[in-house]
Amino acid sequence: MTSPHRPTSPEPGFDAAAYCNTRQAAAMLGVSHRTVQLWVESGTLEAWKTAGGHRRIALASIERHVERRRQAMLERTAPARYKVLLVDDDASTMARYEGAMSGWDLPLDVVRVGNGFEALIRIGETRPHLLVGDLSMPGVDGLRMIRTLRASEAYRDMAIVVTSGLDPATIRAMGLPDDIPVLPKPVAPEALRTAIEDVLHVEVHAER
Repeated sequence: MTSPHRPTSPEPGFDAAAYCNTRQAAAMLGVSHRTVQLWVESGTLEAWKTAGGHRRIALASIERHVERRRQAMLERTAPARYKVLLVDDDASTMARYEGAMSGWDLPLDVVRVGNGFEALIRIGETRPHLLVGDLSMPGVDGLRMIRTLRASEAYRDMAIVVTSGLDPATIRAMGLPDDIPVLPKPVAPEALRTAIEDVLHVEVHAER
């Protein structure tokens, strides 16, 4: 049965001006092309496919999505403390992260895990504000996990910072959403601090 959220053809009398393509929707929403595709597949955005297989997304559904997110932003108050989930299987890397964060005047509650499976469990348990992790997480395809989180209504607003030994251009080519910062390993403390400032929209003061 065809989903009511993803009709395969427009309704009778449809107005072509009321629809846009996937890339236009991505530009309007400020997300990647792939994220829009995932939102369509999950039913978050209403769309149909042309005879040639191209998606046409209803502008009204984009407007509703923007409004839902705007309302969520208005209702959300700044937390007293920010929950951060660090995911890395290298103990020395984890120690550097924690050492750097301990020198900042920022209310962070940091949880550290060493593999992707445990990360998924902790995400479900603690709903962190920020996930900092390597794409090459043991036990889980890191890129696929990020795509799944972004397609989820419950977790798509969670901030994410990616660390990796791969070239950033290569990672982008793999399909990582454009709004997720990539920090090359080994990660410099200053770069990590800047990334956290940007994604959490808070000012971090380093202790002098």
